[in-house]
Amino acid sequence: MRILLSITSLGVGGAERLVTGLADYFAAAGHQVVVVAFHGEIELRPVHPAILVVGLGMRRSPWGVITALWKLRRMIRSFRPDVINSHLVHANILTRLLRLVTIMPRLVSSAHNTNEEGCGRMLAYRLTDYLADISSNVSEEAVAAFEEQRAIRPGRMVAIHNGIDTRVFVFDKIERFRVRAELGLNDDTPLLLAVGRLWEAKDYPNLLNAFARMSDQVAGPHLAIVGDGPLCKELGALAGALGVAHRVHFLGIRHDIPAVMAASDVFVLSSAWEGFGLVVAEAMACERPVVATDSGGVREVVGDAGFLVPSSDSEALAQSIEAALALSPEARVELGRAARQRVVTNFSLATTAERYLALYQAAGKGAA
Repeated sequence: MRILLSITSLGVGGAERLVTGLADYFAAAGHQVVVVAFHGEIELRPVHPAILVVGLGMRRSPWGVITALWKLRRMIRSFRPDVINSHLVHANILTRLLRLVTIMPRLVSSAHNTNEEGCGRMLAYRLTDYLADISSNVSEEAVAAFEEQRAIRPGRMVAIHNGIDTRVFVFDKIERFRVRAELGLNDDTPLLLAVGRLWEAKDYPNLLNAFARMSDQVAGPHLAIVGDGPLCKELGALAGALGVAHRVHFLGIRHDIPAVMAASDVFVLSSAWEGFGLVVAEAMACERPVVATDSGGVREVVGDAGFLVPSSDSEALAQSIEAALALSPEARVELGRAARQRVVTNFSLATTAERYLALYQAAGKGAA
């Protein structure tokens, strides 16, 4: 099968990691794969040598959009894909619109969240729904949210959980010591970790406020935050105002996420909204205790192998982090192993990729 995967950009987010992982899996299985990013620098690439990665270089202007769509149209006519699977809102809407003037045997649109940041985007999904053969989202909760907001007609979107490569996301004791040495921490210093773009959805003020609440109660905890985004300066200022800046490490973009996860003692997700929470599954695969807000499909990921708290409740978040840190070494190991087994069983990359392949085949049989 010839598969073209289009995505808004290839940064280092969860959707981007999924798409590159799918591309590698498909190529290894013998499919021909092209990955197309609409805009931004290509920071993340598939590793399989047979995969072609194309950046359209779309600029944020009407002419920039038209030029990018023209380039994508030429790529489609040249590659002649059997199926096109778009990911994230801009790629979904633009690829759908391109179908008005371009032959696409099958088009699958994949959303990755419960909330697309505004009525305008959800209206765009609704108005272009008919142009896709079928759509997917990353959790049952996310599908329900799209239907509730009338962004999709009932039965036109299916849930496919994100998947991770459990061979990559494993606990590594040597990497734990390496990263801790980089941060100037010994192995006895409690280290919390959060990973994700520094923007409103992740609600890092919630995390920083929770951390400030517990800093006086737990001996010497530190917090590492991996990611970049528009709120970087604001969050640094907030850490200073809360008096915890000396214990908060803003690490920016990292390409050794499994190693940083191994260095942590508790992984924390403080999101106001989520589609799936891929980083939660990655942390669980690394056998880290997880404390997460009950947002979007996160409950579907964590199950009974972690701590769930209400969104936007810093006090509850602090209490659950303290409870996770207070676990005995034996209990922490047991919880970590249970978490990894849950991911291996339910959220492996292979399971997810096979579900996408089945969806591609179904789309060709008029599943919509």
